[in-house]
Amino acid sequence: MSHTHEHPPLPAPSREGSVVLEIGGDLGALIIHTSAAEDGLEIEVSPIGADPIDAPEPRTHAAVRPRHLVGRSIHCVVISPLQEGDYTIWRTADTPEATVTVRGGEVTEHRWS
Repeated sequence: MSHTHEHPPLPAPSREGSVVLEIGGDLGALIIHTSAAEDGLEIEVSPIGADPIDAPEPRTHAAVRPRHLVGRSIHCVVISPLQEGDYTIWRTADTPEATVTVRGGEVTEHRWS
């Protein structure tokens, strides 16, 4: 991505059961599955239709990390909580990857192309 974000070094990979999702009511979560090639990549999402006066397209981002599960490892981004609604997932600062709908109390999943 063309955005630069300062972050401390990523901690060790997450293990099964170590990620807590804050979902319920009108809050949901988004998991973006990637390949290992995207390890460390910052992926941004933004709500569609946000009021540009109050919040000019606020973006939330998280880094791709390995997640160790029983018998396998995956790479993904976990973004939680997100207010329910439609979101753009950004491939680069000005190129959208996809649009997804996050529903309250649910986990929405997307496969990075």
